[in-house]
Amino acid sequence: MRSLLRSVIASDRRLEVAGTAIDGASALRAMDSIRPDLVLLDVEMPGMDGLSTLKQMKELGRRVPVIMCSSLTQRGAKVTIEALASGAADYVTKPSGQPSRDAAVLTLARDLVPKILALTEAATATSTPTQAQAPSAWPAPLSSSLGAPGVFAPPAPLQQAPAGPPPAIVLIGVSTGGPAALDVLLPSLPANFPLPVLIVQHMPELFTKLLAERLDTRCQLRVREATSGELVQRGVIYIARGDWHLELAVVPSDRFPRSSNRPVMLRLNQESPENFCRPAADVLFRSAIPVYGANILAIVLTGMGSDGLAGCRLIREHNGTVLAQDRQTSAVWGMPGVVAQAGLAHRILPLNAIAPEILRLTGRGQREAFELRESTV
Repeated sequence: MRSLLRSVIASDRRLEVAGTAIDGASALRAMDSIRPDLVLLDVEMPGMDGLSTLKQMKELGRRVPVIMCSSLTQRGAKVTIEALASGAADYVTKPSGQPSRDAAVLTLARDLVPKILALTEAATATSTPTQAQAPSAWPAPLSSSLGAPGVFAPPAPLQQAPAGPPPAIVLIGVSTGGPAALDVLLPSLPANFPLPVLIVQHMPELFTKLLAERLDTRCQLRVREATSGELVQRGVIYIARGDWHLELAVVPSDRFPRSSNRPVMLRLNQESPENFCRPAADVLFRSAIPVYGANILAIVLTGMGSDGLAGCRLIREHNGTVLAQDRQTSAVWGMPGVVAQAGLAHRILPLNAIAPEILRLTGRGQREAFELRESTV
């Protein structure tokens, strides 16, 4: 794998290999002298594996973006999900079934090079008077992401109009840095949260299943991977299945002929990717409008690209509410950044302020939202 990664880096003149290591322990020693801009960690290494190395980096305060290199296996995916939740910024899967080494390099380069460039640009960007500080590749500590310890940073002012009517559903789009962000946001929702939550996280199929299983052990609400035809339930979090678009639809009348309020169901399809993504947040956001109208709360979290932008524009046109994660607490301020810069976000918030804002908008009351804010500082 090291040889393949070296070839990928050599294929782009903007990148340079600062050093290589045969295992985690060697990598940790080398970082003191090399001081790389980004680290590629193989999940499977002799001695100290990738996950252990990542945790050691965090304990030693090595604040450098990390991309995990994983195989598309049950074990590889499970370790990668744990690494992403522990602070790895992103991951790539090792190419398999390629006809030649050159084909494997090309396949890996298409996935890896844009991620390296996005993460290194995010980590080295400088602040301006109109911008928040550039994000660290590690999730910010709970206190520092909100301001001074013990002081809750108030929500950013409304960007355009006041938020729409109380939401009946929460939709979330997220990509790079998503597992770590979701690991902070979703456990903050109380067990009696009254709305369904649907999430598009850009990941392969095996990974989304394992992500849902891990979050289910962390959250007070039930978390499951979405299944086509399943009825949408309040207080359940649904993760879009990898390689499948997730949509919402009203159940056909012949299934509930006597009901005036027909339930809503999930639909999965494998139509063409949008924004180079399947699942795509835009597909989910767009499908929710005929079902829920203005009663939608859409949230765009950390991630590369612009998925979610078109969907948020439609939601705003239908008087729904849009929130975006801020630059400082995003691993990459791509998806939320384009939404914010287009003036579509009612509020642009640090990660730890999003759950209190969800509770406020869903009518949980000021006291409960305040208590949640206080518990996160």
